[in-house]
Amino acid sequence: MLHAHQTPSQKRQTLRQALSRGDLLRFPGAFSPLVALMIERLGFEGIYLSGAVLAADLGLPDIGLTTLSEVSSRSHAIARITNLPAIVDIDTGFGEPLNAARTIQVLEDLGLCGCHLEDQRNPKRCGHLDHKQLVTPEEMVQKIRAAAEARRDPNFLLIARTDSRASEGIDGAIDRARRYLDAGADAIFPEALRDRKEFEQFRSAISAPLIANMTEFGKSELLDTETLGELGYNIVLYPVTALRLAMFAVESGLRTIAEHGTQRELFDMMQPRNDLYDLLDYESYATFDRDLFNFASPQE
Repeated sequence: MLHAHQTPSQKRQTLRQALSRGDLLRFPGAFSPLVALMIERLGFEGIYLSGAVLAADLGLPDIGLTTLSEVSSRSHAIARITNLPAIVDIDTGFGEPLNAARTIQVLEDLGLCGCHLEDQRNPKRCGHLDHKQLVTPEEMVQKIRAAAEARRDPNFLLIARTDSRASEGIDGAIDRARRYLDAGADAIFPEALRDRKEFEQFRSAISAPLIANMTEFGKSELLDTETLGELGYNIVLYPVTALRLAMFAVESGLRTIAEHGTQRELFDMMQPRNDLYDLLDYESYATFDRDLFNFASPQE
């Protein structure tokens, strides 16, 4: 009720322990606290907050327009409601190394369990679009060092994302990954790898935890969890899936109302009220109210 039972510290420890076991952890993207509750209910291992989704929810393209305040506010709202660990996309860190350092401490204070920082140059692009521009490895190393030194909870997961596959090839991306790990990153997110062979090649070269991005309509082959587990990946992201499903349903429903003047024929496509109340744990709030306001004056 109100907040998760697990503290941020406990959730970070849980994430670290799960990574140490070597299992593949599934992190669907959540664009709202309600979606996060459903992800937890269905048995997934974590929550992902995509920068592209947070931007889209604000009606903006994914080109680095969101601010630390906007991202941290939505991240906190989602992280506080679930017992699952939540990691967030912080794009390029909202500025220079000092900005990246501040971002880490803000996210720690707000209950996030980790984040990933990327090596693009602003204006950044979605990781699966062409013509991305990168900072030099030296510039990215400075940001990672600043972020790592600013971290107060050693269990906060610092992930370095490299978008260098497209411009520097798989070998260049691996070289960057090694440098980022040396600078203090805990895990590597190699964005936009092409196929199973490249995912396997990256795993063979890097011994640290690896993140796979299984976004739809992108450059990467969509590998299933069995395959990713066999390859030794540690976290798989489904960043935009829930938003795409939701927006398709919203558009279809609104078109029906516009054409027919009623939503009656949409009932079978809707979540019933009782299911929503159950997901929100409505009854526990009602019980809390009854227990709190049952005072009666003693009889004289």
